[in-house]
Amino acid sequence: MSELLKGPLDDRHRELGANFAEFGGWSMPVAYAGTVSEHTATRNAVGLFDVSHLGKALVRGPGAAAYVNSTLTNDLSRIAPGKAQYTLCCTESGGVIDDLIAYYVSDDEIFLVPNAANTAAVVAALQKHAPADITVTDEHRSYAVLAVQGPRSTDVLGALGLPTDMDYMGYVDAEFDGVPVRVCRTGYTGEHGYELLPPWDRARTVFDALVTQVRAVDGELAGLGARDTLRTEMGYPLHGHELSVELSPLQARCGWAIGWKKDAFWGRDALLAEKEAGPARVLRGLKAVGRGVLRADLTVLDGDRPVGVTTSGTFSPTLKVGIALALIDTAADVADGQRVTVDVRGRPIECEVVKTPFVAAKTR
Repeated sequence: MSELLKGPLDDRHRELGANFAEFGGWSMPVAYAGTVSEHTATRNAVGLFDVSHLGKALVRGPGAAAYVNSTLTNDLSRIAPGKAQYTLCCTESGGVIDDLIAYYVSDDEIFLVPNAANTAAVVAALQKHAPADITVTDEHRSYAVLAVQGPRSTDVLGALGLPTDMDYMGYVDAEFDGVPVRVCRTGYTGEHGYELLPPWDRARTVFDALVTQVRAVDGELAGLGARDTLRTEMGYPLHGHELSVELSPLQARCGWAIGWKKDAFWGRDALLAEKEAGPARVLRGLKAVGRGVLRADLTVLDGDRPVGVTTSGTFSPTLKVGIALALIDTAADVADGQRVTVDVRGRPIECEVVKTPFVAAKTR
């Protein structure tokens, strides 16, 4: 653990009794009271997550927004300053270097939040192709990221005098107790929630105030264990599982995050060709019919015929059954509602193929 990178609140999490695990090269809180308890608190009240390991990058200079729009998949012209957008950074062959959130600050400034392990790759790619008057800087340790998620999230922020009335994917630059903080209505749980970005070295002031208010409404501090069960229930992709340089956005059902009418973005030709032909496999949901916990990298069978592989799997605390995301061969013609089996180390678990999300989203 001593060789892992540590976030700005590492000591505070240890004081609060967190258990830690490695994720993306970082030592991160995986649980406090327990994953199921933290998951349930987020669905029913509010959960507070420190996800400061997420990357941050800044693209700045004349026409920065136009430059980013020519590289990443989604169409930045659909939004304006004060809005954020989910997008992907792809290879020319259509694989995904990373998925990320782009904050539209101005025509000359775009703030990016990529995944922890992929920040350097995203920054390097953007730097390589940037015009001379546009700078791309790695801001990984410039900002913390605190996620406040759940039906009581508005109450928590409101008690601190922070803004809450922005639209989904809207953000406001605010201040708490003299600390500047960017507040965005985004999240990774499917719940109504917010992500707060204070300066890295001043994050504790904001975090401690959030802890007090979260506990006041029967919420809990939550770790990466609950973050993963929550996002899996929503069918949200995780890079390295549902997205990778070998897996395209179309296979992960993220085609909605592609600006198909744009003249240019990385991977455009390859993705247009895949769209025309149809992806060879697509992401589907699996729900265990009986008892059993599903995990990643398990074979999915239709009878005796292999038809796919699981990419993520967990026990759903909300549904009380095993669930998984799986890449299923389109040629196998597997329909929603059909029964398949998943081979769990020689033990077959019967599952129903279902549409995601497994649990209804409440983000909007």
